[in-house]
Amino acid sequence: MSLNVKSAIQSGKTVLGIELGSTRIKAVLIGEDNTPIASGSHEWENSYVNNLWTYSIEEVWKGVQDSFQKMANDVKQQYGITLQTVGAIGFSAMMHGYMAFDKNERLLVPFRTWRNNMTGDASRELTELFNYQIPQRWSIAHLYQAILNQEEHINDVSFLTTLAGYVHWKLTGQKVLGVGEASGVFPIDLQTKNYNQTMINQFNELVAHKHLSWKLEDILPHVLLAGENAGVLTKEGAKLLDVTGELQAGIPLCPPEGDAGTGMVATNSVAKRTGNVSAGTSAFAMVVLEKDLSKVHPEIDLVTTPTGNLVAMAHSNNCSSDLNAWIGIFEEFLGAMGIEGDKNKIYETLFKQALQGDQDGGGLLSYGYLSGEHMTHFEEGRPLFVRSSGSRFNLANFMRVQLFTAFGAMKIGMDILLNEENVKLDEVLGHGGLFKTEGVGQSILAAAFNVPVSVMETAGEGGAWGMALLGSYMINKKEQESLEEFLTDKVFVDQSVKTVSPDPKDVEGFEQFMERYKNGLVIERAAVDNLQ
Repeated sequence: MSLNVKSAIQSGKTVLGIELGSTRIKAVLIGEDNTPIASGSHEWENSYVNNLWTYSIEEVWKGVQDSFQKMANDVKQQYGITLQTVGAIGFSAMMHGYMAFDKNERLLVPFRTWRNNMTGDASRELTELFNYQIPQRWSIAHLYQAILNQEEHINDVSFLTTLAGYVHWKLTGQKVLGVGEASGVFPIDLQTKNYNQTMINQFNELVAHKHLSWKLEDILPHVLLAGENAGVLTKEGAKLLDVTGELQAGIPLCPPEGDAGTGMVATNSVAKRTGNVSAGTSAFAMVVLEKDLSKVHPEIDLVTTPTGNLVAMAHSNNCSSDLNAWIGIFEEFLGAMGIEGDKNKIYETLFKQALQGDQDGGGLLSYGYLSGEHMTHFEEGRPLFVRSSGSRFNLANFMRVQLFTAFGAMKIGMDILLNEENVKLDEVLGHGGLFKTEGVGQSILAAAFNVPVSVMETAGEGGAWGMALLGSYMINKKEQESLEEFLTDKVFVDQSVKTVSPDPKDVEGFEQFMERYKNGLVIERAAVDNLQ
């Protein structure tokens, strides 16, 4: 096996996927059988500067270079060779946000991430204008809000893109996006698989009185579908990615995608009636639809698969951040006791405690709102833990409620899809950090959605692996072979899957928690309004 892998590396038959997530940048190299053979990662955190969540450009490149170098070092250690070329590369990142550049390729304002709930007026106006849900996170909402705010930089915008689009552009010179990523910038026409031209015209008319120096269609990245070529690594790009200078230029790149799209690919959830939940810093459930929704729902975003099929997304800004902070407190306690605890073991132990708790969490209540939460209409967040004098406050219930609330806001959106829109869903595939402890996150999510939840053995590989698979599809697909066929026949054919079906008592307990969650939102509102 090792010799075959070594040969594949030397002959450039591998594919590299790199994803810039909220807390980690990960590089995954896959072999000819589409399984990971080397990886590297870089931890990072967003900063809250001048009331904005952001990452600096320097941090972006430091993280990309570090994750690549660690992956390359992994290749060297395992196989004794220097990585000089690969068959294809793909980049993905957290979706949405705002990166605006002038004609000299200068970033006009600091990168505004998806986490910023500062575009409420723009979101409302555009949703009404288009009769199509435009969430606050979307790039077009950020652009229009900057126009409404009369920000000085607006007239200088020459190019607007996302984080994935930016990295791809700097490495290839190509101003492109995969259709899934583009669907979080501006609405996509499902017939043309391109930006909705009618809505582009509406937007241009809306801002015509501003006499801007650009039209919307001139500043947006070009849209590409999965499998299409998105340029090659330039000499400058190769030096930017690999600071050692070993990596060769000329490697083809596939269209850059968002973390929603790579999550679909990594869970083989790109066919209709399939769904997946990504649970990390944020949580989002995605369901590939058989038909359009009956009306606009503020809680439901519409994006697409990497091939341009319609997807309903129930997205919550907050998921595991507050949970991770509580785990950190337990880790600190162990340290104060002179006990050195393994972090993975701490997570596993506390997660398993959650399964021992009362079905409804013992009357406890928690909101992990580190940032604002659009699903429940909060422009800012205040993490809260609340209990009454009659609550059953113990470790098991505490941990159970922390996991319940991680899915709480997302559950509100999913109830709209399943109950109001009667969307059919056969099962949900779970991926992300919350599913690493076997059976725990699955059981909680199965109770929340009342559908079977499956986790694949590759669930921990995440979006970087999904991005590598998109690169593999581009260079290895047969003529007319769809992405769905490629994934089912070439990637997941022998995949081990573990499924948890919902327990009726757990479903009832989660519904009881959700009543408490909704009723308690007035407490969260009071905290946001009165606590700085």
